[in-house]
Parts: sequence; C-alpha cells; structure tokens
Amino acid sequence: MTLKALPLLLPLLGILNGRRYTYQWASMLILAYLAEGVVRAASDSGTAAALALAEVLLALAFFGSAVFYVRLNRPR
Repeated sequence: MTLKALPLLLPLLGILNGRRYTYQWASMLILAYLAEGVVRAASDSGTAAALALAEVLLALAFFGSAVFYVRLNRPR
C-alpha cells in the first residue's frame, strides 16, 4: 500500500506551490491510478471493489480539477 502512494508524493510540492507545469504532468500520472481502479473495480468484489470505485472517483476528481486549474491559469 505504501508503494502505491509514493508516486503521489512526487508532485506534492509543486501542487502546493501552484505550479502549472506540475499540474500538467500530475494529471498524466493520475491516469495510471484511474486505470488501475477501473480494472480492480471490474475484477474484484465486495469491499475491494468499493474501494477501487472510490479510487476511480478520486482520480477523476483530481484529473478534472487539474485540467480546470491549468486552463484557468494558462498564459494569454
């Protein structure tokens, strides 16, 4: 479980500082979590499937928020 969360620490400093480039590449990183959650939600059952569905929802929320932030702060 710890190994699964470690890649999320890589963009943390850039996200907290509001760096646009970090949001851009972190949105690509989160797609791996989305894909893993979809596969686990479809293949597992019970609590594991519910947690995988929560992972999918959180990944979608982050992806949507990151895209919105990048578009909002694009250079004009």
